[in-house]
Amino acid sequence: MKHVFIINPKAGKSFSADIYKSQLIPALANCGVTDYDIHVTTAARDGYEYAKKLVETGEELRFYACGGDGTLYEVVNACACHKNAQVAAIPLGSGNDFIRIFGKKEDLQNVADHVNGTPMEFDLIKCGDEYAINQCSMGLDAEVCAKQGDFKKLPLLSGEGAYTASLLYCFIGKMKQHFTIQIDDEPPFTDDVLFCYVGNSRWYGGGYQAAPKALTYDGLLDMVVVKKDVPRIKLLGLINEYKAGKHLAWERTVFKRGKRVTVKSDKPAAVNVDGECHYTTEETFELIEKGITYVVPACSDFMERVKNGTV
Repeated sequence: MKHVFIINPKAGKSFSADIYKSQLIPALANCGVTDYDIHVTTAARDGYEYAKKLVETGEELRFYACGGDGTLYEVVNACACHKNAQVAAIPLGSGNDFIRIFGKKEDLQNVADHVNGTPMEFDLIKCGDEYAINQCSMGLDAEVCAKQGDFKKLPLLSGEGAYTASLLYCFIGKMKQHFTIQIDDEPPFTDDVLFCYVGNSRWYGGGYQAAPKALTYDGLLDMVVVKKDVPRIKLLGLINEYKAGKHLAWERTVFKRGKRVTVKSDKPAAVNVDGECHYTTEETFELIEKGITYVVPACSDFMERVKNGTV
């Protein structure tokens, strides 16, 4: 199996791709890995294009997304539904939300832990021609995501800080959107909605636990819809509860599990697919069961928690 490292030179605020590459080579030698490629991306989608060409050769490959959630998004979309490709993520970005299910970011940066990790089949979310391993959403949070990139450029703002700043900024503008939502074959419902979150995993926005019960391997998506039925000043006081994943208990929250959800909007609305955003009036999010092989790092107790049912 060939090991392919996709390095995003723009990951984080003080990251140096050249320094990381110089550290990576001896680390691979210590692991006994001799068949590898190292690719430093030069533009958006470069990681996707590079990985896609390799995947289509049919060779057995393990890709390492070295960066943040955006780098992982590109690698996942190149490898989705290809059995010859495995995906690992070495968290070097500012957010790194997906890897939170395995542990703390600083504990998951050892290359050997990923080389010696355990492959496991995870589900994916399909949205048009895109795939998400973590989450998709529409509504206020997607609008926040679209704006978050601007705040990340400011000094001293991390992924979490940029998300919070963007959230407060969007609170000033229009908060609610009129959505018609259908989950699987259930009757659709129409309401004023703050957001509709479709989760394969739990965190986004730099640490907001939007789907606290989601599992990456259970063959179900967690759908969380929060209705807009209170003044915005009250909602400001609920941000910390939302971040901690306590919003499922709110009366205004609809929480269901399923395999497919369609959201229709009266006006073009932002769609967030693992941090990549576009606008549309209708979108469908569909479960792709066991759509990707993900490498769980050896240092994580995730596999033990799966075995014990305590994830």
